[in-house]
Amino acid sequence: MKNNKLDIAFFGSSLVSAYWNGAATYYRGIIRALNERGHKVTFYEPDAYDRQQNRDIPDPDWAKVVVYEATEEAVYACLEKAAAADMVVKASGVGVFDELLEREVLKLQTDERLVVFWDVDAPATLDRVHNNAEDQFLQLIPQYDMILTYGGGDPVVNAYKTLGAKKCVPIYNALDTATHFPVASDTRFECDLAFLGNRLPDREARVEDFFLKPATATPGKTFMIGGSGWGDKPMSENVKYIGHVYTKDHNAFNCTPKAVLNISRESMARYGFSPATRVFEAAGAGACIITDYWEGIDLFFEPGKEIMVAKTGDDVVAILAELTEENAKAIGEAAYRKVLSAHTYSHRAEQLETLLYAKVKQQKEAVA
Repeated sequence: MKNNKLDIAFFGSSLVSAYWNGAATYYRGIIRALNERGHKVTFYEPDAYDRQQNRDIPDPDWAKVVVYEATEEAVYACLEKAAAADMVVKASGVGVFDELLEREVLKLQTDERLVVFWDVDAPATLDRVHNNAEDQFLQLIPQYDMILTYGGGDPVVNAYKTLGAKKCVPIYNALDTATHFPVASDTRFECDLAFLGNRLPDREARVEDFFLKPATATPGKTFMIGGSGWGDKPMSENVKYIGHVYTKDHNAFNCTPKAVLNISRESMARYGFSPATRVFEAAGAGACIITDYWEGIDLFFEPGKEIMVAKTGDDVVAILAELTEENAKAIGEAAYRKVLSAHTYSHRAEQLETLLYAKVKQQKEAVA
């Protein structure tokens, strides 16, 4: 570490492609903000799942991107390069050789080099180890210098501490002001309610309850769904499916509809304190957000004033029935003010930096 600036090796799913990769926006926001604070990040990502063929940004100037072949040999070659870093991060859900990376990054741990597990889907990880007593990760958790999560609050922190984690801290999703902001409306996305999210097993039933059934119940209103995998899903005639929405179109997608809908995956809703990245994206565009209920919403936005909350699909129908253009605009503007004042990636990077410096200082004192 030079001049209190960290050289970080980061193993994640992808920084340059959001294709089947919901963590992309989160990675970009955090890493860009760290770079602005003087830290250097090398992001190692596998060439897998057609992500390189569906890039939505070029290699950025605020991080070095290393794309490696999906082979064990390539993974070990990247680990060898990562040994020069001050901190090594293994993110959850890389998608290629996850178990190998979980184990092997710990071999890079020294008194002067931190090794961190960054869980971008803590509910899924915790469910995984709770359902399999033979999962190797159970024995690895206590060995990491710390566990970072992108959400979960006390339920996730307490669960990780029970499993032996030395330290577990949520670094919540946030707004990347460089990429998500208000823009002019776009006729492609005009509708009363829009939802953006990939079709996933633990989200599909909630999409039916909070989006598709309300659409069927209100034939006089227009609905739009974006994301991968919904092409063969039965939908009422007032629902338009537009497929994968590239990051460059997210601002217009959020700015144009009267309201946008956030639907949590079942596991996220169960643990609570897990605002999706798209909640902050939409707030950063000044959108009127309707979200399904989960514990901890009021930690981020004030319900009824900065965000609308629906506990059931019937609530979505009722909110839409009463929502005027004026009210929607006022709610979106209030959310925009809140996210700029408290929930940008600059705020998160400052929190992370303070946490890491304290850990580095602690380790130096222990060695001395």
